[in-house]
Order: sequence, then structure tokens, then C-alpha cells
Amino acid sequence: MSRPRLCLITPCRDEASYARRTLDSVLNQTQPPDLWVIVDDGSTDETPEILDSYARVHPCIRVVRRADRGARKVGPGVIDAFYAGYEAIDPSEFDYVCKLDLDLDLPPRYFEILIDRMEADPRIGTCSGKPYFRQGDRLVSEKCGDENSVGMTKLYRRSCFEQVGGFVREVMWDGIDGHRCRMLGWVAASWDDPDLRFEHLRPMGTSHKGWWTGRSRHGFGQYFMGTAPSYMVASALFRMTRPPLVVGGLAMLSGYFGAMLRGLPRYDDPDFRRFLRSYQRHCLLRGKARTTEEYDHRSASRWSPDAPASSPVPGRSPS
Repeated sequence: MSRPRLCLITPCRDEASYARRTLDSVLNQTQPPDLWVIVDDGSTDETPEILDSYARVHPCIRVVRRADRGARKVGPGVIDAFYAGYEAIDPSEFDYVCKLDLDLDLPPRYFEILIDRMEADPRIGTCSGKPYFRQGDRLVSEKCGDENSVGMTKLYRRSCFEQVGGFVREVMWDGIDGHRCRMLGWVAASWDDPDLRFEHLRPMGTSHKGWWTGRSRHGFGQYFMGTAPSYMVASALFRMTRPPLVVGGLAMLSGYFGAMLRGLPRYDDPDFRRFLRSYQRHCLLRGKARTTEEYDHRSASRWSPDAPASSPVPGRSPS
């Protein structure tokens, strides 16, 4: 049997401080990518020169340039850049597609292990390892849930990615996709195995503008996705136990309830919001691990791997 073909797509901007570590850790994988499309989203530092130097030596790297938009654009901006890379490939040539950030240090067997698990279980649609960040001389878990792949490294079975309609171009794109997978009978997961733990060189939620902005944006994203207030409060209380202590959770609540008070629009899919709130309600009553296992079991009858691709997800701007 031929080896599954893997394409990585990396949106990036001003990552000169981290790019080399990510590039080296990916190129030294036991299962390296067949193609790695890196979308330079208008970098103003040395990132373009670094990418060019690696592309000259490694034929699997293809660099796509975008004009400078004046500032880093998180959320919808990142997904716009991702799609600039996705539209530069023929997806049918690949079995797996991974949205990968350029501020990570991956363990050497990362892609080999994940793809082996997906090959062994055809219902796994998207998966990842777990992010850790450095605090002094130790690595600290970012405590991401097991029910989805993490946003900085989302490995997708290409057929699943097409079925769920891709990524919504808004904050919380990396939460919406996992729930859409589960609605269609796919399994979304991440694992905290030692060989799948990677270092996140820019910790999740810090934002290029600071912790408060990053966590507040996460709170807005939960509002946009359709999260219920009770679940949001429980999630924020949990985050108060993680760095930055207390204030990170407060920032999440500020972003969520601030958006609610302003009456901002939400993700325009009533079926999705009903599914999400039912799932979250059961998580509060029965625990997330047990709820996820039950929902994955119940949704197995809806799984149809050969079903046609969905239309772009609601809220996604036209390509």
C-alpha cells in the first residue's frame, strides 16, 4: 500500500523569532509532508528571508505571498490566509491536510503517530497532540480539551474537512469545526501522549497584544459560537486556575458578556447551536469525557465517509 500523502498549510506573519524551530522540527519528522504551503501574510520582519532560504533547499516547501494588510489579523484573518494556501493546491492529491502554525516545536514522530491512528480508525476526522508552553525551565500544559484537535495544529482527513465545509472565517473557527465533525458522525480528538506533546512557542490566548486581549477574544468567540452562559461561566472559572491566574478567566467573561450586551451576531446555524448547547449541558452534568464518548457513540449511525462535500459553513466569507 502506498503511504498516505500529507499536505501542511501554514498561515504566518512576523514569525522570525520562531520560524526556524518550527521549520526544523517539521522537516525532521519521521513522516515529513509531501507538500508544505507556507502563506506569508504580509510579514514585515525577516520571515520572508527565512522562508526563502528553506524553500531553496527543501523542494516540499512552497511559499505563497500576500500583501501586507498593516497588522496581524487573528481569527478570520488567519483563516483567510489558510485558504490562500488551500486554493493553491489540488486537495484531491492528498489524504490528509493540516493547518499548522509557525510557532511550534513538534516531537519527531508527531505526524507518523497521528496518521497511524487515523489509518487504524477511519472515523477519526481530525486530531492532534497537546500544546505545552515554557515557564522557566519547565513545560506547562495549556489544558486543551480532548474533544477536538487544537487550533495550532489541526490534522484533518481531507474527506472529513470537505464534508464539514471547512473552517468558518471567524474567531472560534477551531471549536466550531470539531462540533460539526461530531454532528456528522466523525470523531474529533487530541491526545496527551508524551510523543505527541509539542511546545507552543507563543502560548495560546496570549495574543500579540497581551493576555487580556487574547482571553477576551476567546470569550467573544465562545459567544459567537453559541455557547450558553452557564457553560461559559464554568469554563472561565476553570481557566482562572491556569496562567495568568484569575485574570485570564475574567477576560474571557468580559469578552463573552460584552458581546452579549452589545447584541453582536452569532454563528448562523440553529441546528448547530442546539447541538452545541445540548452537548455542553450534558458536559456540565456528566463531565466532558463521558459526554464526548456518549455523543461519539450515538453519532456513529450518521457517519457516511463517502458523503459529498458540504457547502461552505455558515458565516464563512466567499473565497
